[in-house]
Amino acid sequence: MGVWEKAIRKIPDPVVRELASRGRIRSFAKNSLIIREHDCGGALFVILSGRVKVYVSGAKGREMVLDHYGATDYVGEMALDGRPRSASVCTLEPTVCSVVARAALRSAIGADPEIAMRMIATLIGRARNATANVKSLALMDVYGRVARLLLSLEYVECDGVRLLRERLTQREIANRVGASRDMISRILKDLRTGGYIGMREQRIMILRRPPARW
Repeated sequence: MGVWEKAIRKIPDPVVRELASRGRIRSFAKNSLIIREHDCGGALFVILSGRVKVYVSGAKGREMVLDHYGATDYVGEMALDGRPRSASVCTLEPTVCSVVARAALRSAIGADPEIAMRMIATLIGRARNATANVKSLALMDVYGRVARLLLSLEYVECDGVRLLRERLTQREIANRVGASRDMISRILKDLRTGGYIGMREQRIMILRRPPARW
C-alpha cells in the first residue's frame, strides 16, 4: 500500500475518506491552476496535503480570493451538475490531491446517500460564508472588512497570544477583502501602532481584539 493510500485510510471524516478512496492520486507544484473558472470540469479534488486558494477573476485580471483550503478539505464539488466552473483553484504550495471523477462521485452518492447529505451541508456552509462576504463588501468599509477577516482566520496559541497559522502577504489580504495593497498597508500599520496586532516570523499576531470600527 502506498503512502497516500495509507494517508487516505487515516482521514478521520468517513465521508471525505470514502470520496478520497475513489479518486486518482495527483501531485501539483506550487502555483498550479487545478481548476479554471468557466472551464467545463467534471472532477472533485480531495486535498491530502498542501493548501489551495479559491478565487474569481475580473476582466482586467484582478482577483478576489473567496477562501483557502487545506488537507482533508475538498474543492470542485459543484462539478456534480456538469456546468462550467464558477471559480478557479490554485495551489499555494506543493499539493497532493485525490481527483474524483464525476462518475465516481455519482457512484459514491448512489451507494451512500449520507455522502450527498454531507456535501449539501458543506455547500450550505460555503454559501453562508459567501453571503457574509458579499454583505461585508457591500456594507462595511475597508477597515471593517480587514478586522472581520483577521478575526475569522485560523490561529494557534503561542506565548499567550494568537499567532496566524498561515503567512498572509498584504497583497493576499487585499485580494481577500477587495481593496488595494496600499490601503491594507496603512490599516495594518495603524493596528500595529494601536497595539492590536504584531508580527512574528512574517505572521500576524492578535494582541487584543481589533475594534469593530476605526
